[in-house]
Amino acid sequence: MTSAPLPRILRRRGEPEYPTFLELFFDLVYIFMLSRLATSLAENLTVRGAAQTAVLLLAAWWVWVLTAWLTDLFDPRLPIIQATVLLVMLGTLLMAIATPHAFGRYGWLFVAAYFGIRLVRDAVLIPGTRVNRPIQARSIRVFFWFGVTVTPWVAGVFVDETARLVLWSLAVAVDLGSARIGWPTPRLGRTELASQIFTGLHLSERHRAIFIVALGELILSTGRGLAGSGFTAGEVTTCAVAFVSAVLLFQLYFQRIRRILAPPGVATVERVRSGTSTSYTHLVMVAGVVVVSTGTSLVITRPFGRTSVELMVAILGGPVLFLLGSVLFDAVVTARILWSRVLAIAVLAIVLLGALAAPSMIPLPPLTVLVVANLVLLLTLVGEGLAARREPVEATAPAR
Repeated sequence: MTSAPLPRILRRRGEPEYPTFLELFFDLVYIFMLSRLATSLAENLTVRGAAQTAVLLLAAWWVWVLTAWLTDLFDPRLPIIQATVLLVMLGTLLMAIATPHAFGRYGWLFVAAYFGIRLVRDAVLIPGTRVNRPIQARSIRVFFWFGVTVTPWVAGVFVDETARLVLWSLAVAVDLGSARIGWPTPRLGRTELASQIFTGLHLSERHRAIFIVALGELILSTGRGLAGSGFTAGEVTTCAVAFVSAVLLFQLYFQRIRRILAPPGVATVERVRSGTSTSYTHLVMVAGVVVVSTGTSLVITRPFGRTSVELMVAILGGPVLFLLGSVLFDAVVTARILWSRVLAIAVLAIVLLGALAAPSMIPLPPLTVLVVANLVLLLTLVGEGLAARREPVEATAPAR
């Protein structure tokens, strides 16, 4: 029995697995995207504003994930793939432009860019893989679910803000959720979650790159806040503390990554289930950095005085989201729980609940709350560093 020929656009095993310069160039647009999301949340720091920001972040993240998978499965050195990535980058830029008013007058632009990206991608991949039906079926399944979610996305453009939030929440949940079950499609079945598709080293590097981009947005918002301030003692101190936040998040991320993804532990190929899981856990970490950026930008403008409930949640909730994402990532890769970070989450939650339960008894100014959050992160980092000295490096393959 002869096997079907491999499509010309497919990446061959054994080819260079590190991200290309084009992929890193593509990531630059996400500095702008994440900045727009953080700014939008800061301007509407409410439950509704948080929900709207979450929906837009999920949509933007899904575009990034599909592009990372695109350059992982297909040869990023081919002109057709490079042109596709650049068009996706342009569409992402339009999505970012529409983001602050996506639930207002620019909802149509956000949806048009989002689905323009999907159409460009599928218009290249489906014809380009026609010589191999099993490989082509993967792209057709994704396209089928694109057709499923187009209705709520488009319908949301023509309704009011509340209905739009409900419809878009449903649509983005289906977009991300369908990947977790292998995009089941009539007559084509689904992509088996145990099948080995992705290149472990390449996806790992892509995830590290997007986390660095998120930290870059945090540095950008900190510098922009200081540049627009009056350089008072409080504003300068807040910016210094915000910079320390970025350093701590960087160290907490890469200190653990270096230990659990040492070279012997990077799988040659990545299964669908673990590949999607690592992408989703990085989504939680990046969301945490966006919330940290939101909180610090607000603290820079008003470092003293009483901290509002919303600002308290933003300042402490950002580190909680980051730590939660790192715990989930560790569980996916090592099948173990990183209890030091679970403890840090509990401490931050206790501080938050205590401050909310008795705000008059604990009148913490915003800058103090930011320092407390950094202290928890610092103690976690130091504790893990001391523990690491007593243990060998964990060369751990991704969990089954």
